[in-house]
Amino acid sequence: MTTAMTATDLSIGRLDPRQLDAADRICRVAFGTFVGVPEPETFFGDAEYVRTRFRARNTVALAAEADGELVGTNFVTRWGSFGFFGPLSVKVDLWDRGIASALMEATIDVFAEWGTHHNALFTWSDSAKHHGLYQKFGFYPTFLTAVMSKPVATSAGTPYRLLSQDFDDLDVCSDLAAAIYPGLDLSDEIRSVIELELGDIVVLDDRDGFAVCHVGSGTEAGAGTCFVKFGAVRPGGGAPDAFDRLLQACGSFAAERGVQRLTAGTSMGRLGAYRSMITAGFRTDLTGVAMQRGGEFGYNRPDVFAIDDWR
Repeated sequence: MTTAMTATDLSIGRLDPRQLDAADRICRVAFGTFVGVPEPETFFGDAEYVRTRFRARNTVALAAEADGELVGTNFVTRWGSFGFFGPLSVKVDLWDRGIASALMEATIDVFAEWGTHHNALFTWSDSAKHHGLYQKFGFYPTFLTAVMSKPVATSAGTPYRLLSQDFDDLDVCSDLAAAIYPGLDLSDEIRSVIELELGDIVVLDDRDGFAVCHVGSGTEAGAGTCFVKFGAVRPGGGAPDAFDRLLQACGSFAAERGVQRLTAGTSMGRLGAYRSMITAGFRTDLTGVAMQRGGEFGYNRPDVFAIDDWR
């Protein structure tokens, strides 16, 4: 029988740069152990979640320490009025000791400090343990989320521009995001991708859509992959066509970067977007579930054509 740690045993603060190696190992081993891979420390391969999010200007990195040792972390991300968190991980030999709950309490404090209107997370769709933990803090399963991918084609696609070459498009991206959910703003996420050289932001030539893309090793994509962390098109009657063009533009960008696979996820609550991705050749690699605070839908609506998976 395990027992919860006491407040005197455990402290929650901000992750120190000197703890990044330990934080990365905790995260990989925790997820790899849960999934059951033979060498859990190699989980995620050369993709980076801990260091990329630690360095992002719109993320707070929380650290749980016991007796001066790092025992768990969580990364809380802000996209304007919307906040999400993860990956949350705890040292495997200290599971079920209350560390995840302590990190969650601190996470809720961060959301309160930010004043975000909607908060959410992505987790395993079949894990009652995870669902039970997050439900204690008001998060409830809503829609399945499909993390999908397809091979990158070499043929030309829809014309696009890169925000790194014309930062005037940043305001366009902000206005477009706010049109699908009040206050949604990817500006700091976008700046972090450019500043940290993780990839680039694909913008349709007519500015009716944009996508935040990570590319290659050392990013959240991993070697040989372009990962669309977020993408959206302007709502309205033209959204389905614009979304198809955005998917094509992301494929063209990936081909020009010399990678072999394009990865992107969407909530099945955005049924039109999900169907469009299937039609475009995407196939599901992983099915998770969106847990949203209060069970609210946020921008997971059938009329919204957007890409993200909140991992």
